[in-house]
Amino acid sequence: MFARAGAVALCQPQWGQVRNMATLKDITRRLKSIKNIQKITKSMKMVSAAKYARAERELKPARVYGTGALALYEKAEIKAPEDKKKHLLIGVSSDRGLCGAIHTSIAKTLKNEITNLTNSGKEVMVVGVGDKIRGLLQRTHSNYFLLTFKEVGRRPPSFGDASVIALELLNSGYEFDEGAVIYNRFRSVISYKTDEKPIFSLETVAGSESLSIYDDIDADVLRNYQEFTLANILYYSLKESTTSEQSARMTAMDNASKNASEMIDKLTLTFNRTRQAVITKELIEIISGAAAL
Repeated sequence: MFARAGAVALCQPQWGQVRNMATLKDITRRLKSIKNIQKITKSMKMVSAAKYARAERELKPARVYGTGALALYEKAEIKAPEDKKKHLLIGVSSDRGLCGAIHTSIAKTLKNEITNLTNSGKEVMVVGVGDKIRGLLQRTHSNYFLLTFKEVGRRPPSFGDASVIALELLNSGYEFDEGAVIYNRFRSVISYKTDEKPIFSLETVAGSESLSIYDDIDADVLRNYQEFTLANILYYSLKESTTSEQSARMTAMDNASKNASEMIDKLTLTFNRTRQAVITKELIEIISGAAAL
């Protein structure tokens, strides 16, 4: 009877030792994993910083396209009549993530616009620029999509990319009356704002009463200007969204690296405490065994 009790008593420290060793292995494995993730986030932050510097440098001349494209709309005071019901929404995002709420802010604005326009009795169609916006709206608003464009954000946007999007839109056969391009407008390294620019169809522009302030504008000139204006607005929106995305990704990766550092410090402290407890327990067992002899 005493022999059995002694055997049980001797086995208990061994179980505790195995359990503590397993805990140390788990902590070591998790530490290694978090350190690897921190290396990735730091690398992504450096890459995003380089891309952000280039995007910000190219944004300044691109803003001229956006302000100049809307000069005719503002001076001629072009507005779609109330009886016009076809509305087009263009959401500008990209194919890449890990950049905070860049894409969800565009999706949220699109959902609100679709709801408001639908409730007012208008027909709404959506053009998604970037695979992320399609993924966010596919489940709930898939029937509103007219066109989607992929391979956006992998390279710096050019005027040729905007021209391709504008050409596909004009050749889609959907004759809209008015619409809006929804994008993220860059404000600073840590700030951006979801904004929109208006677009109008050729018939809406030609039917404006205030267009008479311009002397000689025939149908061909107006059509060419309308196509060029659409490409300009899309190019400006792509540049603004790209700069906002890179700055948001740089900020997100910086925050992720800081969070990883905090987790590494906490796990290192836990590891040291657990190891010290294991060492102390083993010393107590050795001293107790030596005293028993």
